[in-house]
Amino acid sequence: MNKKNLEDRTKKFAHECVKVALSLPETPLGRHIRGQLIRCSTSVAANYRAANLAHSKAAFVAKLSIVIEEADESGFWLEFATEEKLLNDSISSFLIKESGELTSIFVSSRKSIQTESNK
Repeated sequence: MNKKNLEDRTKKFAHECVKVALSLPETPLGRHIRGQLIRCSTSVAANYRAANLAHSKAAFVAKLSIVIEEADESGFWLEFATEEKLLNDSISSFLIKESGELTSIFVSSRKSIQTESNK
């Protein structure tokens, strides 16, 4: 998967998470998860885009590490909201799967770059 495809995929993930977050109920927990999910899912897209502008491999790896953490955190909040019955499984299952796939892709990328750098 090339850089542009991943930028598009992370942006689509952010948009879909925001839509889901905005559908959460107006309860203290719903509002908390809404804010967390919007913050971390949009951070995936923004930081991946920033990573692609990095001035060095070390800077790229640092930004990619943030992307990994935020993609994983997005999955956490989606799972949590589903377990708390704030989201329907049919709504959250695709996004939970997507957060896992994005996390795996970026972990693999980071490992490849770090292995390259150690040669």
